Amino acid sequence: MNILIVEDNIELAKEVSHFLSNSGHICKISNNCNEAYEEINSNDYDVILLDLGLPDGTGFDILKSVRKTASKTAIIIITARGELDDRINGLHLGADDYLTKPFALTELQARLFAVIRRIHGFTNNELKVHDFSIQLQDYKVSFNDILINLTKKEFDIFQYLVLNKNRVITRLQLTEHVWGDILEVNSDSNFIDVHVRNLRKKLDKHSKIDWFETVRNVGYRINI
Repeated sequence: MNILIVEDNIELAKEVSHFLSNSGHICKISNNCNEAYEEINSNDYDVILLDLGLPDGTGFDILKSVRKTASKTAIIIITARGELDDRINGLHLGADDYLTKPFALTELQARLFAVIRRIHGFTNNELKVHDFSIQLQDYKVSFNDILINLTKKEFDIFQYLVLNKNRVITRLQLTEHVWGDILEVNSDSNFIDVHVRNLRKKLDKHSKIDWFETVRNVGYRINI
């Protein structure tokens, strides 16, 4: 997942980022509201981990701003403010979960997957499509129990397309999701197409079903 950590405690933000990055996620840190708004307006995040007490504002303002758009971004509030009124307010404003400091990093990871499961409407950590199985937490793809050797980028692309099944996903959206920051890569190059082409070749060895569609001059879609 592409995750934005909005946290003014620099050491905590680095600790969370390091843990989640080692688990295969792409993380970016913002230490205040202004940085957070800049990131949110520039990139497409799957999850925002949001502290409430920030030096130049409150996480509630960021939460309200994100929920004014049609964004499917999951938001988990992470704060030392554990009062009931704060929790209720956060959930009413559109937060998907609430975690009070201090917390175990393993619990944070479990809540991340639980939120993503709810948003995308599946009940466990496995996605199935046309006899292919995607193990989200193990980063594995198999066809009828035959393991398929995908690179990390190929896995990320496949997972993102399946999670957004029947929707056209642009090359820019794939770039944001897989590489994390569109400002740091050349989205006009053909590197996305190269990864998708390699992914398709590996999948086609097992199934010739015409369900992985190229939408000319736009991007890709998986039809289920």
